[in-house]
Amino acid sequence: MTVSDMKNKSISFSWTKHVFLILLFLTSCSALKYKRSDVKNNPVNEAERVAKNMEEGKGFKLFGQSNKGGTFQFASSNPLWRASIEILDFIPLTNASYSGGIIITDWYSQPGDKKESIKISIRFLSNEIRSNALEINVFSKKCKAYENCETMTSNSAINQELKLAILKKASQIEKADLVKKQ
Repeated sequence: MTVSDMKNKSISFSWTKHVFLILLFLTSCSALKYKRSDVKNNPVNEAERVAKNMEEGKGFKLFGQSNKGGTFQFASSNPLWRASIEILDFIPLTNASYSGGIIITDWYSQPGDKKESIKISIRFLSNEIRSNALEINVFSKKCKAYENCETMTSNSAINQELKLAILKKASQIEKADLVKKQ
């Protein structure tokens, strides 16, 4: 056998292999052809259609998942969140998680007063503008020396003033948004 005969055999074998694969794909795709269906045989309601497809083995679910989406509200559309951010704009924030529903500020002290500082945490319990929609905690830290500090929860008037200011600002934002929509 010569080299040219070997090349011809390998070319013809390669060519036949490709033709065989193409024919295999073409015949296997015939089962996937579009099948015409009548509207009266398919339910119009989505839930019924999904149930019918599941019975026929045309679909699957992973771990009982549902196709329903959640209700999402962006932080920019929540007046309570926006009001809280605006009211606390003078304090650096350490955590502002809209999805977690919490804002935590860094320790803040008045300029020149290094011995006393406050930290504020706001937890959002509802998106509605009402007094029990917010849980506000104000912590105060008093230091006698650089490392000798005492931290305590402050139940002072700051909590009530802050809550009132946020609720008032949130109602103003909500009214302004309603005027924009009209």
